[in-house]
Amino acid sequence: MEQKRQIGKRGEELGAHYVKERGVNIIEKNYSCPFGEIDLIGIDRGTYVFFEVKYRRTKSFGGPEEAIDIRKQRKISKTADYYRMKHGLSERKGFRFDVLAITEEKITWHKNAFEYRK
Repeated sequence: MEQKRQIGKRGEELGAHYVKERGVNIIEKNYSCPFGEIDLIGIDRGTYVFFEVKYRRTKSFGGPEEAIDIRKQRKISKTADYYRMKHGLSERKGFRFDVLAITEEKITWHKNAFEYRK
């Protein structure tokens, strides 16, 4: 289990570095609340971005992004709601959900990877 955690942490570090190089200001890493966790939270050109980072060594079981099912999307959405409420972000403040799919070969940034889920 510890090895899996270290691999996940490494993926999150790679993802954070990747988006920082592309102009995103990372404001939170591993944000946690009673509803769940969000790997990275950043601001990209004035829009709040809630990042889910998925790392896989190979695509034998599908791409990393395929691991983010509807249940996971709902959990991320609730966690983002909690974050926005706690930080006084208005309903009009733009936000989106992005996925960073990381393999040994490359990093793929899926912007607006999924819609808000209730």
